[in-house]
Amino acid sequence: MAPPGSALPACLLGLLLLVCRGDFGRSSELAFVVEPSDDIAVPEQPLILYCQVEGIQPITITWRKNGVMIVDSENAFMLANGSLYVSRFQRVRGDGSSDEGEYDCMAQNHYGLLVSRKAKVQAATQHLPQTTVGHSASVQRFALVLGSCGDIALNGQAVQSRPFGPQQSSSVRGIEHRPQQHLPLNGAELQLACISTAPAESSPPSTKDYAKISEGIHAGPAEQVNAMSDFHIHPQNAVVEEGGVARFQCQIHGLPEPVILWHKNSMPVNTDNERYTLLPKGVLQITGLRAEDSGIFHCVATNIANVKFSREARLTVSGSHSTVYKDPMILVGPENLTLTVHQTAVLECIATGNPRPIVSWSRLDGRPIGVEGIQVLGTGNLMISDLTVQHSGIYVCAANKPGTRVRRTAQGSLVVQAPAEFVQHPQSISRPVGTTAIFTCVAQGEPPPQITWLRNGQILETSDHIKLKNNNSTLSIYGINQADEAIYQCLAENSAGSTQASARLTVLWADGLPSPPQGVRAETVSATTIQVSWEKPLQNTKEIIGYVLHIRKAADPVEMEYQEAVSKSTFQQLVTDLEPSTSYSFYIKAYTSRGASKASEVTVVSTLGEVPAMPSLFIKVINSTTVQATWEPSIKLGQHEGFKLYYRKVHLSQYTGPVLLASNVTAYNITHLDASVVYEVKLLAYNQHGDGNSTVRFVSLRETVERTVLNPPCDCMKDEQNNKTSTTGIIIGIHIGVTCIIFCILFLMFGYRGRLLMCKNVQEQLSTPQIPRSQRSATGLVLNGATRRDRNDRDLNGKQLDMNELERLFPASPSQEQQEKGITSAHSLSASHDETQISTLPLDEFSIIEEQPEPLPKNPHGSNSAALAPDHGPANEG
Repeated sequence: MAPPGSALPACLLGLLLLVCRGDFGRSSELAFVVEPSDDIAVPEQPLILYCQVEGIQPITITWRKNGVMIVDSENAFMLANGSLYVSRFQRVRGDGSSDEGEYDCMAQNHYGLLVSRKAKVQAATQHLPQTTVGHSASVQRFALVLGSCGDIALNGQAVQSRPFGPQQSSSVRGIEHRPQQHLPLNGAELQLACISTAPAESSPPSTKDYAKISEGIHAGPAEQVNAMSDFHIHPQNAVVEEGGVARFQCQIHGLPEPVILWHKNSMPVNTDNERYTLLPKGVLQITGLRAEDSGIFHCVATNIANVKFSREARLTVSGSHSTVYKDPMILVGPENLTLTVHQTAVLECIATGNPRPIVSWSRLDGRPIGVEGIQVLGTGNLMISDLTVQHSGIYVCAANKPGTRVRRTAQGSLVVQAPAEFVQHPQSISRPVGTTAIFTCVAQGEPPPQITWLRNGQILETSDHIKLKNNNSTLSIYGINQADEAIYQCLAENSAGSTQASARLTVLWADGLPSPPQGVRAETVSATTIQVSWEKPLQNTKEIIGYVLHIRKAADPVEMEYQEAVSKSTFQQLVTDLEPSTSYSFYIKAYTSRGASKASEVTVVSTLGEVPAMPSLFIKVINSTTVQATWEPSIKLGQHEGFKLYYRKVHLSQYTGPVLLASNVTAYNITHLDASVVYEVKLLAYNQHGDGNSTVRFVSLRETVERTVLNPPCDCMKDEQNNKTSTTGIIIGIHIGVTCIIFCILFLMFGYRGRLLMCKNVQEQLSTPQIPRSQRSATGLVLNGATRRDRNDRDLNGKQLDMNELERLFPASPSQEQQEKGITSAHSLSASHDETQISTLPLDEFSIIEEQPEPLPKNPHGSNSAALAPDHGPANEG
């Protein structure tokens, strides 16, 4: 079967790609130049959200808030450049609605619709403080909005003030003047007025600015203002020994995050003093305390919505510097932080002890902290600037006693998030009708972003021909038509931010294309073959160059479809290599040099079921009346329910059986057979679709009977014992022969002729001449039933002949001493030496002592228990 997803034939595909529309190639991409961004708006102040688009005109821009279209009104309307202008931003309106929410702009032209990223707009929050003058003045509220003005007039005296950063400047651009606001204070009037427009780019307020503001509000000792606010944490009174460490903290929430500065005795803290360290989140650390550090401290929290003052706390420095030893101790360790890339992280660590401990930092995972962007604040606080995702981890602060290993540790985690950003943008493409369009969109971020697809601004729903894969990174549109032509957007979003990218699908279409093929039919031929036939289209058939048959399993997704090309004169196709008992869907398209027709109607048909394949069969004869049929289970058989076994005598026409066997059975014994005839055994596998082909084997039991008569059962224990004895004799004989040869050589060297002749006599009696294998008795090898007695007689006769021949060649007689030694040596041999073969040395003189063999005892089993002379016949024929 052709692999799924195979492309059209090269010839057809090449012709189809030549089709294009007249406006193809023109720069018609609709894209955002500027998108709205997250903002924090000042209540009762104007708000501008920017949106700028490029592309082929005409372009229509509209705005949505929380998915609902915004209609131009007196409070909110669209500017000529496409930006949204909110004249008075309100957190809560009279009807209960709010200007807070998620805003996006939509741009549309002839080719489709595009949606911008969502901009989250929140109202700046920080509750106004209640102020009192003296003890009898009434409580009044006032509005001091630093971010709304450039310079402020306080009772006619100019006080310089600036907003905190460019993110708030867009909210106040174009505001030339604000109405003056008045606050009655015990019969007098404190007048606040905006003097100039806030600059587009601004910097955080300086310490001197806050000093002037503070001095203006606290106007004289008789009219001191006490601020009552909703700080979550206020500074607490502290009594610390001289040389110790003092820490104050205040905490308040607001949008944007308030900037917190510290005052001592109603004056800003001198940050030039190295012993004073100000940390974000409202922490003041004072190390190496001295008597002049005593005083009253409070913090001032400021953002574009308000200014707030905490309660006061008194610091008392007592006694003189102590010399008593104190173990190192960490007063405050690092807290868990979650920040975004490019921000700054400050990990606090303040320790005490005597002597003063040394503070060091490390990562729990053992990785180096690095040096770029790393700075130590005060005596041990770690500041990391321009955060990256690689800075995420658990940081350990250690307070070490100088010169020792005594230490205390504390740890905190830092999680750095990264907004979603694209690694691969989707690309605009053009595809002919009926083909497949694929868009790829790969994004990264921390945490990993979620990807959503839009079509013309609406969330794309998957269907049979629209599929999303690879965690929504790949959009595939199968069998595209004119309705699929649109702008497709990929939205990537995580908790740190979102982004979007778009691409346009152009569907190539030409007039005069053929109508769909007619009368599509599919007929099942076999378990693996289906024949599909059709009729030519009704219209525009002259330019047809061929047909393409689209094939897919009915249960498979559309992307598993594959195609087969057919010539224009053929109206049927035999589809082979299909799977049995499986449903397939088919449809046809007619192709011309200008494009393809629409798809024909889809027809679905199933292949036939398949019977199992032939099993492998083996026959083993058990005895004269029983055979065993065995077979191997195999996946090649396919699905089967079991086996059927038949057998018969070959001269008969009727089988015995079937014997039904389960699918897990692999052997069966056939008994009570006639040994005089030949049997035929047949095995097949079957399932719900029928019986498979059978495997046939023939078996005869006659040869088994004859073999039993010729070859009676052997005495295996006896043969095994003889084999062991023969092996042992060979080894011992070889050792004895080698030893004798060595002695013979030595005696030749030293001239001891008498001993040498005796050794030769012993060797002659012990060694067995090597007989060629071809001269051994064939009868003993063939007939296992032959006795050993005849063989022993032949051995003795052969020995007698050999001895006569030696006497004729060597007439010399050995001495009586040599004869006695030869006889003794011959009798000392064991019967286990029958098969020992030792070569003799050619000597100049050689003496032979002929010894008459003793009568051999008859062995009931036909084997010798001992041998007194070399045996020239085959040994151990059992």
